Amino acid sequence: MPKLLLITASSPEIRRVRRARVLNFQQITMPYLASRVSRNWEVVHVDEEAGEIDWRIDVDVVGITFHTPSAYHAYSIAARFRSRGVCVVMGGPHVTLLPEEAGQHADVIFIGEAEGLWEEFLQSFEEGTHLCVYQQTSTPSLENAPQARKELFHRRDYTNGVLFATRGCTNRCDFCTVAVMYRHQLRKRPIAEVAAEYASFDGDVIIFWDDNIAADIAYAKELFRAIAPYRKWWSSQASIHAGRDDEFLEAAALSGCKQLFLGLESVSQQSMAEVHKGFNRVEEYLQIIERIHAHGIAVQAGIVFGFDHDVTGIFEETLDFLEEAGVQNATFNILTPFPGTPLFTRMEAEGRILTRDWRKYNSRDDVIYQPKRMSVEELLGGYRYANERFYSLRSISKRLSRSPVQLWWTLPLNLAYGYQWNRRRSTPPERERRNSSGAGVPTF
Repeated sequence: MPKLLLITASSPEIRRVRRARVLNFQQITMPYLASRVSRNWEVVHVDEEAGEIDWRIDVDVVGITFHTPSAYHAYSIAARFRSRGVCVVMGGPHVTLLPEEAGQHADVIFIGEAEGLWEEFLQSFEEGTHLCVYQQTSTPSLENAPQARKELFHRRDYTNGVLFATRGCTNRCDFCTVAVMYRHQLRKRPIAEVAAEYASFDGDVIIFWDDNIAADIAYAKELFRAIAPYRKWWSSQASIHAGRDDEFLEAAALSGCKQLFLGLESVSQQSMAEVHKGFNRVEEYLQIIERIHAHGIAVQAGIVFGFDHDVTGIFEETLDFLEEAGVQNATFNILTPFPGTPLFTRMEAEGRILTRDWRKYNSRDDVIYQPKRMSVEELLGGYRYANERFYSLRSISKRLSRSPVQLWWTLPLNLAYGYQWNRRRSTPPERERRNSSGAGVPTF
């Protein structure tokens, strides 16, 4: 029986960066791919956020998926297995964005989505006729997608299950890799199939790992009605459009939605126009958040600092708004022009990309381009200020008292984020790197 090792790669550096996030939800690529593997294969999954690679394992094929910050780490993993004569297959966002680079470190690469081609590769491998490059020439259907193999979920992320209903996004935001990966297209799984997988999870806390659960409002409403009888709690990502439709919010709340992650990005309308996300109308933000709260749904705001119109006042202005709106949680990021995106192309043409060291493309610890209206140091300092202020006791008290939605779990989560941020801030980077480098894990 041939043996397949699937690796969700996560470098020691990025694990260190993510430690302050408290919640690090299960990635679903490999458990879904595993469900498409013939039963005559033995499948093992190592998620480096939850475990370590056994370098002595005897396997025929190693498949690796990874994001840009873990690229060098993934290449090192590949080199170790290839030195033993094991066939190494790579796919995922970075491979799709930079296939020529990734192809130098693997025997086989997948560009774009793997459905259909993945099964073709495994069959060809058994026959000794596999290709070196597999690339989708058409958009694969999501109908009859097998359910993810739950025994391959390894993270302790306080959820009972993760799944997806839709894939992709029709928006064209300059900084977004999703738009490049899925060619601005949105696909939807049949609602009955999504509901069946949703119901199959033991426990009551579910994450929809969709890029934008509100991308098709009519589909979403029908989905919410289908899953409501199972009486589970769920959360997902959504565009600002979710807060413009009371029927959507009512259906979401009745189906068990406890929180929506909203990609607000910036409180500067100029910045939203700059990156082709002008449908985010800043003057609507407060009303939309209030409307979501009115349905008993908490809001986690996605915020990005470092757009070309940002000046040093953006940090205080953003925090003032989030506190006024009573936002329960926020994820702050430093603008990162990932390779292959229109933002990277533009900044590279302007000579503003400062490094191609992919380890620094982490959106939190490093600035990898020259900002227009502030220095690199000012951007980093403002990012740290935002985290320190947002998760201070004063801000937590102010925000959650204004909008006490889901207080029973948002308060402990805020306190945990504050603790983790202060703990990480007080730990010297050298010590963090030592503590995050597990035995046998190659580091750079």
